[in-house]
Amino acid sequence: MFSSTLKSLARTGWAVRPSMAGGLRASPSAVRRFPSVRTFSVTARAASIANRGITFRVFQSPAKYVQGPSAIRDSAQYLRKMGKRAVLITDDIVHQIAGEDLINTLSEFEIKRAAFTGIASVEEVERIKEICVDFKADFVIALGGGKTIDVGKTVTDDLKIEVAIMPTTASTDAPCSANAVLYRPSGDFDRYAFCQRNPYIVIVDTSIIARAPARLLAAGMGDALATNVEAKRARNAPNFGGGMPALVADAICEKCEETLFKYGKQAYEACKVNAMTPALEAIVEANTLLSGLGFESGGLAAAHAIHDGLTSIHRLHHLLHGEKVAFGTICQLVLDGAPQDEIDRYLGFLLSVDLPVTFDMMGIPDVTAEELHKVAEIACAPGETIWNMDSVITPDVVFQAILGADIVGREYIDRTGFKQLSTDFDYAVIETRPHVSRSGTVDLLGDLKVQA
Repeated sequence: MFSSTLKSLARTGWAVRPSMAGGLRASPSAVRRFPSVRTFSVTARAASIANRGITFRVFQSPAKYVQGPSAIRDSAQYLRKMGKRAVLITDDIVHQIAGEDLINTLSEFEIKRAAFTGIASVEEVERIKEICVDFKADFVIALGGGKTIDVGKTVTDDLKIEVAIMPTTASTDAPCSANAVLYRPSGDFDRYAFCQRNPYIVIVDTSIIARAPARLLAAGMGDALATNVEAKRARNAPNFGGGMPALVADAICEKCEETLFKYGKQAYEACKVNAMTPALEAIVEANTLLSGLGFESGGLAAAHAIHDGLTSIHRLHHLLHGEKVAFGTICQLVLDGAPQDEIDRYLGFLLSVDLPVTFDMMGIPDVTAEELHKVAEIACAPGETIWNMDSVITPDVVFQAILGADIVGREYIDRTGFKQLSTDFDYAVIETRPHVSRSGTVDLLGDLKVQA
């Protein structure tokens, strides 16, 4: 499989050369601009490792993870080992909600705020790097949503200092990982960045998480539900750490899925009324810690690759990451040839927390075959995580699986009598572009606009 991958990369004109980390380095211009952030092809790394006969197992994680109500107020005891001078990255709204209180809590530290402009771009990273250098920062605190967190990771990786991650939502599994997503100043996707180490500490304040819209928690569950499904198909491929998945990664992925099915619906309902219940605590941990460790050390496969393809349909830009991954998970199950009762189990869960499982629910009932073929082609691009699977994959095979996912979703809805979303929000009034608002909207907890 991996030898054929190398040949495929060569045919498509990709430059393939070994990196110090045992993978293959890509995007030379990006490396020159951003020296310590490695932009790797997952498939190319897999090919390199296989050809060198590497069989060691790798597991990676943050040095410490802390979660609970008002956890941020007790953060000083965990940050003292990192130094005395910190740059705090927050956007304006998050700073009002939690940033000012955090600075007051950390009175023993010297803190300088770097106002995040909303786009996790190379330009923004370079700007905040200058602030850190001028301030002689010992470490950085990234407080906010996913884009704020990605900037914090990337800045500190380049400066070789530590970062403390404090997420204000549980909508993705990114906080614990060494990965980041960078965008162009226009807001369009640029590339993935793979930092050389994970965050030093992740502090999750569930009293803040519980105040966020329930849709964010559900999106995090959509992202997390893919973790075990993908890891089971990626066990024979290298993970993001550059080695083979360890047994502990399998156990974490399985526990993540078990927790979602056990507490997901209950936590979703609790979040609607801002209640910090044991179920909510369990799901925040599953979305953030278990899924984060699981995907990074267990591996990704078709669900996230299909998500990447779905981003090519502009009419889906209103959906959150986990909402697209949720549909990608059903696509992967169809691609795997999963039995109907297994697919039904996942469909039932996703619908119970109002995640979309059909074209119509995603807002593209009129999607064209041409658009879906493009989705499939992007999902099968060199370097995509779909190549971690040990089966024959082609864009047409993926195209058929996408059609099949919509069919099984519609059939399940017809068979069970599911009619409509039970939540009070409408996908159409949610903006995911940072700092782009409509009349009557407010920015809530970073990186998301929700109608007031």
